[in-house]
Amino acid sequence: MPKKKVLNKVGDLVLVHYEDQPVVYARIEAIEPDIKKDWLRVSLMILTIPLQTVTWILREEYINGEGFTMGGKLMKLERVESAVSGQTPGEGGSASRLKGQEKPSKVLAFKKQH
Repeated sequence: MPKKKVLNKVGDLVLVHYEDQPVVYARIEAIEPDIKKDWLRVSLMILTIPLQTVTWILREEYINGEGFTMGGKLMKLERVESAVSGQTPGEGGSASRLKGQEKPSKVLAFKKQH
């Protein structure tokens, strides 16, 4: 059975590709209709130091992983899946993650060294 395509939405983490090379992670902050029919304004928080926010005007298929060009350069947004049972970041709470685990992960405290 073919795998159902999951659409990117607000809060999802994506990997931005530039000229077929992964370059930076970003979180989708907002998706709103643009004045042009069938185009959307997508606000991305680029996960760099310092954080940056950009707004790109894209079609739905570009938001969901199809390649597009910006200034003649090939771009692509690739959905990032969580290492926890294929969930996307933010999906499911800690209680749902623990159901399939025998024991929870350890929390390690950082100790100040003198």
